[in-house]
Amino acid sequence: MTVKLTVVRSGALTTVQDRGRGGHAHLGVPRSGALDAPAMSLANRLVGNASDAAVLETTLTGCALRPDRGVTVVVGGAPCPVTVDGRPAAWGVPVRVPAGAVLNAGSVTAGVRSYVAVAGGIAVEPLLGSRATDLLSGLGPAPLRDGDVLPLGTPARQPALPDAALWPAPPTELTLPLRLGPRADWFTPVALRTLTSATYRVSQHSNRIGLRTEGPPLERVSAGELPSEGMVLGAVQVPPDGRPVVFLHDHPTTGGYPVIAVVAETALAAAAQAAAGTPIRFIPG
Repeated sequence: MTVKLTVVRSGALTTVQDRGRGGHAHLGVPRSGALDAPAMSLANRLVGNASDAAVLETTLTGCALRPDRGVTVVVGGAPCPVTVDGRPAAWGVPVRVPAGAVLNAGSVTAGVRSYVAVAGGIAVEPLLGSRATDLLSGLGPAPLRDGDVLPLGTPARQPALPDAALWPAPPTELTLPLRLGPRADWFTPVALRTLTSATYRVSQHSNRIGLRTEGPPLERVSAGELPSEGMVLGAVQVPPDGRPVVFLHDHPTTGGYPVIAVVAETALAAAAQAAAGTPIRFIPG
C-alpha cells in the first residue's frame, strides 16, 4: 500500500525537487531541481534514498506534514526547529514520525531553504525525467498547498548510514567566483572593476529564478539592444538598472540582457542559502 503525506501547512513556498531536467534547454525547458543540491543529497543519504530522490524544498517558513503510515524523515539544509506532534525532534538526523503524527519544520534560524527527505522519496509522477517543480515554465507539480496529498516510494531495505552528518552553515558572506564573458565587452572598464571590487548584497526580491543584488550599477559601453541568446546556470545578467542578477535553477533558457560573467556552479548551493542582506563579493576565478 502506498504511504501518503498530507500537507498540513504548506509554508511560504514549498516545492517538490530532485536533480532537475537537464538536457532540455533547446526545448525552452530550464533545469530546475534543488537549489542546494548537496543538502538534498545528504538528506536523502540519511534516510537511505538515492541521492537524487525527490524531496521537499521549503522557503523560510518551513512546512508541516502528516503521514498515514510511520515514516523516517530528515529535515536538513537551512537550520530550523523540528517537532513531531508538538514535541521537539532533532534537526539534521533521521526522525521517526508515527502514523497520523504531524512533523513540523519551522521557520529557519539561518539561511533560506530547508530540505525534507522522507524514506522512499516523494513519488509524484515524473515529467521529462524529473519530479521537480519549475516555477518559470510551470512544469512539474504545483507548489504545495494546505491539504495536498503526496505519495511516497518504497523505502530501501538497508538502513541509512551514517546516522548523523555535518551540515554546512548558511553563509554570512557570499563569495562567488566568476569568469568574465561572454558579453563583458558591453561594459565599461570601470564597470568590470566595480563588479569584482564592490560589495553587493542579496536582494529580498531574489527567488528560484535568480539571485538579485543590491549595490553599485554597472555601466554599459552603449545602450544598444542585444538579440535574445542562450542562458546558462550561473549566468550573471545585467538588466537596465545595472544591478547584476545571478541565474539559478529556474532561470529562462534565453535572454536579451547582456551576460557580463558566469558564476561557477559549485558556488550556487551557498547562494541558495544566502538570506536577504547577505554581503556578496564577486571574485575572478
